[in-house]
Amino acid sequence: MSGFDLAAILLAIAAVFGYLNHRILRLPPTSGMLAVALVSSLLLVAADAALPSLHMQATVARFVSRIDFNQTLMRGMLSFLLFAGALHLDLEGLLEDRWTIGTLATVGVLISTAVVGALMWWVFRLMQLDVPPLVCFVFGALISPTDPVAVMGLLKELRAPKSLEARIAGESLFNDGVGVVVFSALVSVAGLSAQAAGTLRSDAISLPLFFIREVGGGTALGLGLGYFAYRALLTIDDHPLELLVTLALVMFTYALAFHVHVSGPIAVVVTGLLIGNPGRHFAMSSRTREHIDGFWTMIDELLNAVLFLLIGLQVFAVPVGPGAIAAGLMSIAVVLIARLVSVAVPVAAMSVRGPFKRGIVPVLTWSGLRGGLSVAMALSLPPFPARGLILACTYAVVVFSILAQGLTVRRLLVYYRIADDVVDG
Repeated sequence: MSGFDLAAILLAIAAVFGYLNHRILRLPPTSGMLAVALVSSLLLVAADAALPSLHMQATVARFVSRIDFNQTLMRGMLSFLLFAGALHLDLEGLLEDRWTIGTLATVGVLISTAVVGALMWWVFRLMQLDVPPLVCFVFGALISPTDPVAVMGLLKELRAPKSLEARIAGESLFNDGVGVVVFSALVSVAGLSAQAAGTLRSDAISLPLFFIREVGGGTALGLGLGYFAYRALLTIDDHPLELLVTLALVMFTYALAFHVHVSGPIAVVVTGLLIGNPGRHFAMSSRTREHIDGFWTMIDELLNAVLFLLIGLQVFAVPVGPGAIAAGLMSIAVVLIARLVSVAVPVAAMSVRGPFKRGIVPVLTWSGLRGGLSVAMALSLPPFPARGLILACTYAVVVFSILAQGLTVRRLLVYYRIADDVVDG
């Protein structure tokens, strides 16, 4: 089966599932696509049990195994999704709340990684499962960043205040890049990466330098290429060509970031902010803005549909057993506790600069959705004894966050009266 065949089948399934959600479930697109995919997968398992001679589950499992989820998301889809999200984010709002966003995206991720790692090590010991402490912290790193794709999908539905929207979206767009860097460092130290094993020492100098190179280098690369594209857009008024410039910018920036070993996600987010703010206001005509907004909105919605379809289908790659199910359920509670601590501590520390709105800690805690990014990082781990357990825990947290948290966070906004125009429903 060729790559074109795989893409054709995925788009066809996404269209059918999207139609079913729109006509029957009427859930937000992100949650609805995942729900329909999960229900379909469970129905397929039941049908296979009733008619084992058809081997339907094995056929679908083979199809899913042909799709490298980690490569598809991390080396392709993520760049377009991050740019599309950053393109429509208000830079002025981000700068006004830069200290809160920056702290949550860096210190918050580190706190969450530490809390998840420590608690999961205790949980695994309680369940008499032999999982090394470093592997627990690797799980903490891959599950700590909130997923920008899931969060941006949520924000489309909330009608929350602009300040809250900027805070949630800004944190999610930057903490995924930080999370990937922390994950890469811990995977290397734990010896779980064939490419990086032994290349990164866990001493007081190597890890900070690695972090600075990835984050600082990604920011610098995004600023440099983004400014170059911005200057190019200033000199032309031809919307097909300007659209081509933005598309080339995304793909070239992300590809180059991997080759020079800096954070691709952070680089693409920075270019999106540059093109979406000064680029939109000073380098584009109203006609060009309309075409570029339409194109990137279409890309965003199309890839979102395919991404959450893939997450739903990945259920066939998750090991099922009493131990895995119990660990997955425990991990949901652990990750929520860690998210609460990672939000409450920075907010408490920064409250000396000025009071935060009532309810901001529970809202930020519950709106911290996990998605494809965490699944992709878990699937990137090489075979080792605890891999199936880590994958099961990751999948449990992702499904819970999208279906349970994503569908109920509106009620939390209503309860705390954070926005007068947020209506229950």
